[in-house]
Amino acid sequence: MILYVINEAYFLLSHRSEILRAATARYATFVAAPEDHVWAPEGFTIAEVEHLGARYVPIRMSRRGQNPFDELGTLRSILRVFRQTKPDVVHLLTIKANLYGGLIARLMGIPAVVFSVTGLGQVFVARGMLAALRRAVVTLALRFAFGHPGARVIVQNAEDLRYLVEKQIVTPDKAVLIRGAGVDADVFRPTPEPEGAVTIVLASRLLWEKGVGTFVEAAKILGGCSTRARFVVVGDTKASNPRSVPKETLEEWVNAGLIEWWGRRTDMPAVLAQAHVFCLPTGYGEGIPKVLLEAGASARPIVASDIAGCREVVQPGVNGLLVPPNDPAQLAQALDFMISHGEERRQMGQAGRAIAEREFNVDTVVKTTLALYDELLGASSQ
Repeated sequence: MILYVINEAYFLLSHRSEILRAATARYATFVAAPEDHVWAPEGFTIAEVEHLGARYVPIRMSRRGQNPFDELGTLRSILRVFRQTKPDVVHLLTIKANLYGGLIARLMGIPAVVFSVTGLGQVFVARGMLAALRRAVVTLALRFAFGHPGARVIVQNAEDLRYLVEKQIVTPDKAVLIRGAGVDADVFRPTPEPEGAVTIVLASRLLWEKGVGTFVEAAKILGGCSTRARFVVVGDTKASNPRSVPKETLEEWVNAGLIEWWGRRTDMPAVLAQAHVFCLPTGYGEGIPKVLLEAGASARPIVASDIAGCREVVQPGVNGLLVPPNDPAQLAQALDFMISHGEERRQMGQAGRAIAEREFNVDTVVKTTLALYDELLGASSQ
């Protein structure tokens, strides 16, 4: 039996639905996640997880909570679920699940644990004394959790894997490189470029560290939305998250003619079909952003930050361009090249499609993950 633990059930569907569907067809499967769905679209219910054949178990887990009493409640909640389900393999996704679930799994003697490191996140990229202290504590906790004798740690890009090994957070024999969540090339398909102004799309959770402000500054340098170019932001913002771009700020940018804001969209193939270029100027500790794979499969060239994760997808001059994070001038220069060079832009898009099909096909990700489960289940039964 396999138990998934994650802090947002919707993310399991949006980023791992193919793996979950395949797992439920082969194993008894449980999903443990909070009952509140902070980033899910309106109307989402846990029934969507259960429709794939998994059984849902609620847990207490705040995405950003730091209240010691609440966090103790989270630990007790995970402990209760482990005792209730008695899993053969636990698959932990997101940093808090890795930390808490990993600690409890090791102390309880759960036979096998899969940790998914979907990027190093803010903990490992933030600066300052407090951030350094938090990073030291997290490093020690992860080192203990990853030391579980039946552990495997899935890392999405080679640079993160090298960092984790060099810092002795994980040993090489337990590290597994699976490059992102993959993309379904039958769902995300090439379409002709739309008519009209070159449309540059940024689609993401609208957090400052995702580079939304940098994107808008670059748009301002290039004159904002005009007959030459359109700068489109796609995504939702949450007033409850202090890292979110405020709705009022987004509306100010729209009113100033700098961007268009299309809000939350769940039809990404249609969104990308309306784009000429995809942009992600993130400064976040990314694993491999799934949206970059979707853009590539849709034959859209990419302009992204020159950081781990993005570098795993974008080959400069082949399927896109890389720019320094938090540098509006360099971003504007790269976007201006895409606007001005239509033939090169289309060639990059076609190359991106080939790379997505060859290197990031979701079927490969699913097969590799299920093979890992089979290996661990075989070892745990001996």
